Amino acid sequence: MATKNAAQKRAQAKVEYDAFLAGCPSRQLLDRISDKWVVLVLCALGDGPMRYSEIARRLAGVSQKMLTQTLRSLERDGLLTRAVTPTVPVTVTYELTGLGLSLHRMTRGLRSWAQEHMGEVLVNVERYDAHKRELP
Repeated sequence: MATKNAAQKRAQAKVEYDAFLAGCPSRQLLDRISDKWVVLVLCALGDGPMRYSEIARRLAGVSQKMLTQTLRSLERDGLLTRAVTPTVPVTVTYELTGLGLSLHRMTRGLRSWAQEHMGEVLVNVERYDAHKRELP
């Protein structure tokens, strides 16, 4: 039996990824990238590089802890880069990688869909809740 090098193992694993299987790593990735803060950070950085404080201002309601965790996770996954400039105070800039830009295109569409259809969803929620209240 011939041994496989790392690239061959990755290629075989890629063919075998199936997010419908409980143990598939792609399911864990879907879990990470479907987080609301991940989607919003990717959408914000799609406009170009931003400093931490700019991202924090753009994402109303995100805590410092959550934003930091989200940025670290995205950096670890290779979706963004973090550049530190030795100024006083230190300037940290975040920018999407090519991989991050490819995901940004999808999250931008998801954000647009949510904004465009929110009114319809609210009507449906109201209708559903009213119907449930009428049932014995």
